[in-house]
Amino acid sequence: MKRYLILIAYEPWDWSAAPEEVRAAFFAQHGAFSAFVAEHGQEVASAALDDTDTATTVRHVDGEVVVTDGPFAETAEMIGGYYEVELPDLDTAIAAVRLLPPSYSLEIRPIVTIT
Repeated sequence: MKRYLILIAYEPWDWSAAPEEVRAAFFAQHGAFSAFVAEHGQEVASAALDDTDTATTVRHVDGEVVVTDGPFAETAEMIGGYYEVELPDLDTAIAAVRLLPPSYSLEIRPIVTIT
């Protein structure tokens, strides 16, 4: 099995204003993803992230530590959550993420074991 981090990015929108059928579709798609992963491997961790306006960025600039409210970069999309999974291969990971909502931009990254 290989471990992958799946980053979920999307354009910010008001979840609280979404109609119930839209919310139900999102939950169903995440449920289908989780069921697929459980059938082919395992979900190690997952979480939804708060909005980017709650982020804090820490950088080293000219030997100083600079702490800034907000995300590191201004982008149209924000990272809204992640899954860490163990699956047989990248093809299986791609098949799994195809089950997530189509409005997402999904990045699959292999996790490197450092020894």
